[in-house]
Amino acid sequence: MGDIKSARQIAMEKLEKLGDATEEERLKWKLEPKGQELAAKYLKEDCNLVVELGIYKENERKYVAAAAAEVLVRNVELPRNEAIRRTNKKAMDGLKLVKNDKASVENAHSRIRQIFSHYTEQGEQQRRQAYEQLRSQFEARVQQAIQQQLGTAARMRVDVERQPQFQEEWRRLQIQLEAPYLEHLSEYRREILSID
Repeated sequence: MGDIKSARQIAMEKLEKLGDATEEERLKWKLEPKGQELAAKYLKEDCNLVVELGIYKENERKYVAAAAAEVLVRNVELPRNEAIRRTNKKAMDGLKLVKNDKASVENAHSRIRQIFSHYTEQGEQQRRQAYEQLRSQFEARVQQAIQQQLGTAARMRVDVERQPQFQEEWRRLQIQLEAPYLEHLSEYRREILSID
């Protein structure tokens, strides 16, 4: 019968097979957290990204900037409220600072602004209409259930918007309505990350 290995032994064997990390990999592992911290600091405290990146040597700066860009891109989301709009603007401004190809970043940002504009204008109207339609359908179903339970003459006013089933259905509908916007936004996020 063979020896039973612990998870630690298996992991150590796999590490040995991988070999030693290169100097570039070590440098990347060391500097990525610095870039993530820098982006978080920029978004929260409004530090000067250009000055902060200038602290690093040129071979280090690319890792710090790339990690900062990942955090900034993750903070660009659908403008559901004013706080998110402010964060989006700040994140996009930060991306223009950490990326070398400013024109490509601006092109992607322009397309993102179009998505956001559509989301806040036509998308808001669609969401409002869908909400009203869902509320009407739920009210009709609730009234029908009440009449079946209590008789055809029974009419009760029920606030369907407070019903957990209504709220769950509304969340599901919102996800469907936002899906195309999120798909395009994800595509542009990936594009921005691929820009030098």
